[in-house]
Amino acid sequence: MQVKLTNRQQHILWATVRHYIATAEPVGSKALLEEYDLGVSSATIRNVMGFLEKGGLLYQPHTSAGRVPSDSGYRTYVDQLITPSENLSREVEAVLQKRLKWEDWSLEALLQGAGQILATLSGCISLITMPQTERATLRHLQMVQIEAGRVMLIVVTDAYETHSTLMDLPAASPETQLEPEVLDRELQIISNFLNSHLRGRSLLELATLDWTELDQEFQRYGEFLKHSAAELARRTVTPSATQIMIRGVAEVLRQPEFSQLQQVQTIIQLLEEEQDQLWRLIFEEPEADEVGKSRVMVRIGSENPLEPIRTCTLISATYRRGSIPVGSVGVLGPTRLDYESAIAVVSAAADYLSEAFS
Repeated sequence: MQVKLTNRQQHILWATVRHYIATAEPVGSKALLEEYDLGVSSATIRNVMGFLEKGGLLYQPHTSAGRVPSDSGYRTYVDQLITPSENLSREVEAVLQKRLKWEDWSLEALLQGAGQILATLSGCISLITMPQTERATLRHLQMVQIEAGRVMLIVVTDAYETHSTLMDLPAASPETQLEPEVLDRELQIISNFLNSHLRGRSLLELATLDWTELDQEFQRYGEFLKHSAAELARRTVTPSATQIMIRGVAEVLRQPEFSQLQQVQTIIQLLEEEQDQLWRLIFEEPEADEVGKSRVMVRIGSENPLEPIRTCTLISATYRRGSIPVGSVGVLGPTRLDYESAIAVVSAAADYLSEAFS
């Protein structure tokens, strides 16, 4: 549940997060009073910090310590209290254009160079996926009822590879619940409809189609179809030989958050041996916010579905060839990172690579 904050509470949360990012030390009211012009007394700051703690935005690692931001506190900070630096974005694009010569360099050299610059500027591990040049197209699609409320979506590509995924049907009221035989017929109709509209299209295109063109008779399945195709695209576009360019590991592992050997080992194992899982995660993108701009996804701590990085922040954006996403750019670091800069750097790198590949 989102906590509604007053301007004063927002300002003190902002100052607390900023101070903790800079120092890695729990924050007390005295430190905020000395370093930020908050215009209130130390007692007022303590009271507000207590309110923020009750709201789940801050917590005390030890009884006698100051407070540090929680994952929810960072989420509020990112969503409500900061704006990614446009000046920094322009500076990053200028650095990329100056140091990288995409007209002359090989593809791998270009991505390696971009990854190194990204790691240096963000202070995080940089992750850049190789572009997907092989574009499998859809040959046949079929929806099959498996059990009540669940169907399997099966796709055969032009290379005769088969992919499938289980999906939940939209919840239906008792009045509109269909008999299995009727649902089978409807699923066949939908399968025929999708085959006629999607046959020959690239799987990468499925997530970018204009689904408002679906016939009115299938409107109640619109969101389900959109989700099904997007999910199928997400699961099937992972290349058989996944390759992610990784830079900046040594530097970020010097951060105090990575002092435990076991945690470091699980992250390294994910980066080296389980890239297919990481690829699917960083290739996903949020809804469009502005046409023509990269769309940045920020996953903070426990929002990450992969256990090894549930104490980290992953910031990613896709780069495109035209309107089709072909690869992704990301940074991985502790939750205590400079979000304004990291988001700006990732966005600028994705825009630069989109321009290069277009």
